[in-house]
Amino acid sequence: MVEKLIHVTEPTLPPLEDFVPYLEKIWKSKVLTNGGPFHQQLEAALCEFLEVKYICLFANATIALVTALQSLRITGEVITTPYSFVATTHSLLWNGIKPVFNDICPHNLNLDASKIESLITPQTTAIMPVHCYGTPCDVDAIQKIADEYNLKVIYDAAHAFGVKRRQESILNFGDLSILSFHATKVFNTFEGGAIICQDKKTKERIDHLKNFGIINQTQVVAPGINGKMSEINAAFGMLQLNGYANAREKRKEIDRLYRKKLEGIQGVSCLPPPCESTPNYGYFPILVGPQYPLRRDALFQKLADNHIHARRYFYPLISHFPMYRNLLSAADSNLPVAVKAANEILCLPLYPELLPSDVEKITNLIIN
Repeated sequence: MVEKLIHVTEPTLPPLEDFVPYLEKIWKSKVLTNGGPFHQQLEAALCEFLEVKYICLFANATIALVTALQSLRITGEVITTPYSFVATTHSLLWNGIKPVFNDICPHNLNLDASKIESLITPQTTAIMPVHCYGTPCDVDAIQKIADEYNLKVIYDAAHAFGVKRRQESILNFGDLSILSFHATKVFNTFEGGAIICQDKKTKERIDHLKNFGIINQTQVVAPGINGKMSEINAAFGMLQLNGYANAREKRKEIDRLYRKKLEGIQGVSCLPPPCESTPNYGYFPILVGPQYPLRRDALFQKLADNHIHARRYFYPLISHFPMYRNLLSAADSNLPVAVKAANEILCLPLYPELLPSDVEKITNLIIN
């Protein structure tokens, strides 16, 4: 008997027959890209669903990050987190911007707003926080600092689809927010991303930048890139949006089961549910501390040996990679909370099709 493989996340795929009518419409229209009917429908549907003013769809979130920085003409230095996926900081390097790493908060692993001011220099132009695992950053404190020092705020909201704070979309904070629609996200378009902006003029500039800077057949106004989402990806997004609410409820129940099973295990701590927030239950991270009988990597291997593929997400820190580790702000002594979290973090499998028996198997391996 072949053992079932349990991964940290799996894309939620609707039945193929549900997607066929969408494909037939694309074939009939003969519009495959360049802002076709499904692209326009998905933008409108997401604006309504996410309660945002404007959204610009992209082929992926990395190009969206790169373009977001260009759209605001960010230069110099940007204060950001070392505890994220590398695309966050890579987008800065692609724009010739120097990342300045700021430590994170121990309770939610987001950028520690209390440390931002000490890192601001005359070259600082923006702050790029991450809503880690979909938990909202301290948006009020960050915005207060940004206003005082005339800085832009660009949120990497890759994990934060559908997340609200005090009943307001977390995507409406800052100057721009960037979403990821990668296959592993709670809402996906196979591959894709988006920029949320607050005014029509900014949307127009972003839309030009994602299409080579073209505004008509004879005019190019900026050195843009090809970041457009295809009609097939947009159509899949329309289909996925229909099932999001049901998938979120299933994720919520799995989150509840994990918390119940893992309660009281010495050395294993779950991140607390975010206060005043409506989460999307995209991830289930635990911290494996020194009181637990095994080190984090040993537990990771134990799970893998039993066909459970968890993820050390985020390890290593971005600041440990060769292109960043020589920066003064990348020294571990400046980032003690992030270093500790990276060495203890383990994201357990969480997706709508995960069975209660799977959760039982996983937690029993951790308990025993």
